[in-house]
Amino acid sequence: MSNIFQLIWLIPLLPLLGFLINGLGRKQLSKTMAGIIGSGTVFLSFVISLLVFLQLVNGNIPKEAIHYFDFINITAIRIGFDFQIDQLSSIFLLIITGVGFLIHVYSTAYIHDEEPKDYAKYFAFLNLFVFSMLLLVMGANFVIMFIGWEGVGLCSYLLIGYWFKNTNYNIAAKKAFIMNRIGDLGFLLAVFWLISKLGTADYHEVFANVSKLSVTDLTGITLLLFIGAMGKSAQIPLYTWLPDAMAGPTPVSALIHAATMVTAGIYMIARSNILYTMAPVTQGFVAIVGLATALLAATIALKQNDIKKVLAYSTVSQLGYMFLALGVGAYTGAVFHVMTHAFFKALLFLGAGSVIHAMSGEQDIRNMGGLKKYMSITHITFLLACLAIAGMPPFSGFFSKDEILAAAYTRSPLLWGAGVAGAIMTAFYMFRLYAMTFLGKFRGTELQQHHLHESPKAITIPLIILAILSVVGGLVGIPEVFMHGGHKLEAFLAPVFAQSNAITAKHAMSHATEYMLMGISVAAALAALVFAWTKFSKYQKTESTESGFGKILANKWYVDELYDTIIVKPVQLLATYFNNVFEKKGIDGFVNGVGKAVNYGSRQIRLLQSGQVGLYVLMMVLGILIFFIVQLFL
Repeated sequence: MSNIFQLIWLIPLLPLLGFLINGLGRKQLSKTMAGIIGSGTVFLSFVISLLVFLQLVNGNIPKEAIHYFDFINITAIRIGFDFQIDQLSSIFLLIITGVGFLIHVYSTAYIHDEEPKDYAKYFAFLNLFVFSMLLLVMGANFVIMFIGWEGVGLCSYLLIGYWFKNTNYNIAAKKAFIMNRIGDLGFLLAVFWLISKLGTADYHEVFANVSKLSVTDLTGITLLLFIGAMGKSAQIPLYTWLPDAMAGPTPVSALIHAATMVTAGIYMIARSNILYTMAPVTQGFVAIVGLATALLAATIALKQNDIKKVLAYSTVSQLGYMFLALGVGAYTGAVFHVMTHAFFKALLFLGAGSVIHAMSGEQDIRNMGGLKKYMSITHITFLLACLAIAGMPPFSGFFSKDEILAAAYTRSPLLWGAGVAGAIMTAFYMFRLYAMTFLGKFRGTELQQHHLHESPKAITIPLIILAILSVVGGLVGIPEVFMHGGHKLEAFLAPVFAQSNAITAKHAMSHATEYMLMGISVAAALAALVFAWTKFSKYQKTESTESGFGKILANKWYVDELYDTIIVKPVQLLATYFNNVFEKKGIDGFVNGVGKAVNYGSRQIRLLQSGQVGLYVLMMVLGILIFFIVQLFL
């Protein structure tokens, strides 16, 4: 084993140390030191992750999981605290630590106005977030994955509600936490099911003995795991927490949407690929839910005016595409899109943060416009990210999106057609966002215009790096139609998906068909792009409100209101009933009744202590009589 593999425990440990130092020393550390510790620990993790990746590229792969100690060791089951480093985990390690580091650097400038202790606390939470995601990815069994899974859920709550003095932000944090707990219950039940059937939760042992599971077991386990993925990766019906997660600082949004948390569900299914391949019913369900989520979220994004809400629904939609890929067996395509999406979505959120920073907190794109001439770096990097997410060649999103659409076509032309419809909407709403923000005339206040400026280097440098990655990141996945053997990522990940590929018939597609599908999707997306650019580049602010179908989309299909009506309010009424009847009148009534009875009895018994000798003699006589009567009958 290479020496670098003996150091992989440092990858999650370093951010954990950053969390402890910044968290415990938050009242003593300066802002500069807190930022250096927070960013530096993640950077060191990235360096080690990069060295590990290079070893894997050279063919040096650990033969088995690296064992540190027994996490659970009882008669019936043994679960080790083990790390597994392979091609799949190494890709995610680079995404988490690389993009995570850029977000940390960006944060040093973005929240610079916070109090020193709050500044250090923020970086402590960011470090804990990265640690939890690294643990999730590196774990060699479902139990260690679940620990990291719960950790990212906790950190999302802490960071979404970071500005805890705002009640609405606290509500958004609780919403994210509770909805994820629903999904997590499914994940936990699936792990129990696996252990009850196979006696282990270790990946290697589970996947090697998958043939011992019945079709019912496989379908049940994979459906429960997918419920967990629905919560973590924001799929119907557990997606509504993610748009509300915008309550946290913008770098937090970038971390959640690009480098951590929402990609956890994709990783879990990709890691469990053989289970899903052998459960076709679940796989079909995953594809349908993913496609439905992609389309629903895209329609909502068409009419949103909060710059972060547009990007949030965009993330939900893109995650839907990743699940579509998983559902049609295109595991490499899903991971590829996770990677490219991490680049351009982190860039979009950080670019939005740069805009919000310049606009003194304004997030409504109707009050922006004309920022191109004030913020040249933010503008050009944001434009490149929009081109990437719209799937314009040769940007990264083009290669990963079209790989998913091509895989969907081999399963069903209807899936492909619906996927193209989503891509058209993506191009439209992203360039509506771009045009209303950066083109035309400025529509804000004079005070806002007076303060417009480009962001500091700590913000613009991460933007530039992510822009470069958004442009060239897709070159690792050039399809066969362009270059023989050009899909380097597919070749790299092949060992991870070997079991699934061995039992899945690969549908061949002619180059002519592939060119045709690419041409149609790109042309359609380009038409939507041009239409949005033309329509909104000279947008004029009006007082008119949405009506008809546009109002439905602006109100997000009223899904939140529906959930509030059929779930939240009935649960609150039930809770109120239990509180008033069961808890206050029942439990409290019993406890307080005991106290009142003792109190009343004490007051009555004290009357016997009158000080009159005659009464005491009478009581003695009565006592003797009672004693004799009892003795007589016994």
